[in-house]
Amino acid sequence: MGLDDLVNKGKELFEQNKDKVEGALKSDQAEEISDKVIDGVAGAAKKVLPENLHDKVDSARDAADGAIGNEK
Repeated sequence: MGLDDLVNKGKELFEQNKDKVEGALKSDQAEEISDKVIDGVAGAAKKVLPENLHDKVDSARDAADGAIGNEK
């Protein structure tokens, strides 16, 4: 089985389970985990980036948070 075959199989499996995958990404558990991870990454970024970039970090954090979990 070559790389193309593996990629195609992955696409096929995703399409077959698309509703389950999307449901998992919009679950309470995904929200809790993603909040912790995203907040941690944003906090770490703010520690090493100049203060004038903190608003951009917050915007990126909010965008990522809106894409994962069930709260906006």
